[in-house]
Amino acid sequence: MGLEIEVTNNAKLTLEELQSACLRALERMGQQAEGYAIDLVPVDTGMLKNSLTHKVVPSELTVYAGSDIEYAVYVECGTGKYYPGGRDTPWVYQDAKGNWHYTHGQRAQPYLKPAIANHIGTYKNILESEMKRG
Repeated sequence: MGLEIEVTNNAKLTLEELQSACLRALERMGQQAEGYAIDLVPVDTGMLKNSLTHKVVPSELTVYAGSDIEYAVYVECGTGKYYPGGRDTPWVYQDAKGNWHYTHGQRAQPYLKPAIANHIGTYKNILESEMKRG
């Protein structure tokens, strides 16, 4: 009469469930960050606001939030003398209507950084809730 022990390896299933919980959390965090950024972004034409989005990259277990509009970074970070290491001297430019403008640059109007940095606790709570949901 011997003792029989059966061992079941659930490592693969556990890893799949963990990854699934992470992806759900990343999607929720991306939606939340996008919403915070939309609330903070300055609006002129609405083009930048309407371009804000997020994307989960499963292979990296990462979520990216932002815009693909060319000038988005200039609104976020500023330009000219208002950007660290930016141009110190003023310049002129002509707009689409043919009007000339003299400028030293544009002050930063951050909307992405505060959408992330000011809500770390929210993102942590989202991750914890998805891990517990499992």
